[in-house]
Amino acid sequence: MIDAEYVLPLRWSDDAWLDELAGYLRELSRWVPVLVVDGSERPIFERHAQVLPSEVRHVAPEPWPGGNGKVAGVMTGLRRARAERVVIADDDVRYTEDVLSRVVELLDRADVVRPANYFDPRPWHARWDMSRSLLNRALGSDYPGTLAVRRSLVLAAGGYAGDVLFENLELLRTIRAAGGREHRADDVLVRRLPPSARHFLGQRVRQAYDDLAQPPRLIAELSILPCVVLALLARRPGTVAAGALGLVALAEAGRRRAGGTRHFPATSALWLPLWLAERGVCVWLALGSRLRGGARYSGGRLRFAATPRRELRRRVAAALASGGIPAAPVPDAAGEVAPQDSRTVAEAAEGEPT
Repeated sequence: MIDAEYVLPLRWSDDAWLDELAGYLRELSRWVPVLVVDGSERPIFERHAQVLPSEVRHVAPEPWPGGNGKVAGVMTGLRRARAERVVIADDDVRYTEDVLSRVVELLDRADVVRPANYFDPRPWHARWDMSRSLLNRALGSDYPGTLAVRRSLVLAAGGYAGDVLFENLELLRTIRAAGGREHRADDVLVRRLPPSARHFLGQRVRQAYDDLAQPPRLIAELSILPCVVLALLARRPGTVAAGALGLVALAEAGRRRAGGTRHFPATSALWLPLWLAERGVCVWLALGSRLRGGARYSGGRLRFAATPRRELRRRVAAALASGGIPAAPVPDAAGEVAPQDSRTVAEAAEGEPT
């Protein structure tokens, strides 16, 4: 068994992929303990309890401030996890044993490990979105659907905010604000299943909203549409074509970086001009959503993409000073909870390396 725990936050409205997920979790549970935090409605939750492998712990999320249900699921998983090293993964992430072992091993010298994702299979919309990953790889690192963290540090930092949309970025910034070390494992690529085309199309503005938490990127993306319009009005289509070729070259650099050619097809870079054209429109729509109160999420709105850094540093410093939040009591083999299991994370982690 790998010395870690796998936490999967889940919230489904239908079970179209339940058998496939159950098969993956059955294999996964041979390598690592698995905890599914399931925020699905009661009838679906109960069906999951029947179909998911018996080796998998299956629990409902505990209350957590904010409207982002995934954060509530992750924080429930971190409080209930029985290992210090925790791999958090979306329901479409598919690890192999060797890749999972590699990600966990990297936590020996880091507090959060950020691998990379690739889509397989690759319908048209997966290829479209993969070009975004190539751009991120060319300019830095992508934001994957999975992270590996040291549980004690996240809990000592008071957890992370549930009132933001870009929860992966929020978790990374929280760990860094707590003094944690991030390892960007761009050469560790984890398979991800593509969404349906309908789901993909429904996410375009919401994903653009994430960039409100990254001002330099936001400014660059807001400039795309005006620049293209001005070039066309000036009857300079060659300028637009040259820009598109430059983007393809940039994406190709991201594809060739850190072993990306193993998982990104040679044609992947050609999609980047299309993705940026889409983003150049959607980012303006996202800005309009911000003026209307925030991005739509689960029947409500989330105003912020991520917590402003200054406020986040203040919040994390206060949590560290107060000892963080407690871990959930862990039952023994007989199902009893020892009194010492309810101590705070700061006390439990005393003397442990971070």
